[in-house]
Amino acid sequence: MKVLLINGSPRKNGNTHLALSEAAKTLEKHGLETEIVHIGVKAVRGCIACGQCRAKQLGRCVFDDDVCNRISEKMDAADALIVGSPVYYGQPNGSVLSLVQRMFFSAGDKFVNKPAAAVCVCRRGGATAAFQTMNMPFMMMNMPIVTSQYWNIVYGREEGQAALDSEGMQTMRTMADNMAWLLKKIHCNENPNYPEREPWQPMHFIR
Repeated sequence: MKVLLINGSPRKNGNTHLALSEAAKTLEKHGLETEIVHIGVKAVRGCIACGQCRAKQLGRCVFDDDVCNRISEKMDAADALIVGSPVYYGQPNGSVLSLVQRMFFSAGDKFVNKPAAAVCVCRRGGATAAFQTMNMPFMMMNMPIVTSQYWNIVYGREEGQAALDSEGMQTMRTMADNMAWLLKKIHCNENPNYPEREPWQPMHFIR
């Protein structure tokens, strides 16, 4: 089994990477394969609601000029997802939000039923609001959310300071322990018995 971890910080080896690395090391102790993908510093375009990904049944975003489709494709081989982001103004990095929104809308089938967790790295405040924002898309994609002993928050400002947050690092390890346990329960046989779901019945309040 494999877990894909997305480093949503522009700093490749900053505190978000440290937090994700702590989780990855624990996952690997349980025999799981991990891959940390950095979104980089190039622009990640937002969804423009063109609908072409679905109208043409592409299974990917119609725009292929950033990391979106390349990361979506990695979910073909992944059984779970962890998304990490620094906190900016009480919110996740805008590039992470754009990435997740486009991946889930254009390639949602790659994510359904796969356990997920959000990780927020913060200097001081706003982490809980960012954490809630990051979890909401998982819920809409029927992705079981992996919990820990606390919200998945790590504190640190300067590069490397996250390692000094002993409780935050422990929270990462506990979250990874829980994810490994859940994955092994799901995949204890060759054909996981996922819930049968009713066809979606969208309803608009304005008619």
